Amino acid sequence: MVEISYQLLLWVCLLGGLYPLILSLIGREPSWFSVGSAIAVEAMLLVQLVWSITLVSQGKSAVGDTVEFFGYLITALIIPPAAVIWAAIERSRWATLVLGVSGFTVAVMAVRMWQIWTGIRWNS
Repeated sequence: MVEISYQLLLWVCLLGGLYPLILSLIGREPSWFSVGSAIAVEAMLLVQLVWSITLVSQGKSAVGDTVEFFGYLITALIIPPAAVIWAAIERSRWATLVLGVSGFTVAVMAVRMWQIWTGIRWNS
């Protein structure tokens, strides 16, 4: 996991979570714009997947467990499509909130993936 791809993924996730959250707070139902934020998060995750597979195929590996890293990545890939399906089925402001929470959830998972890849731990 290269730092620039991690930073980009993190910012897309945070913005992709914040926008639907704001729309949810003002009572908006899911729209193409709120669903588009989840699509942007998913696209960044797919780029990260291809990038990570390329790095591992070149002989690089995570400082932590590489299998755990890919477990987090694959799980994160499931979250935005699940939120979009939820938004398509339930057309309410709560579905917009779910889209926002999915972005924040993937952001937390991206931080954990970065920790696994680099071996950096933040202790409080």
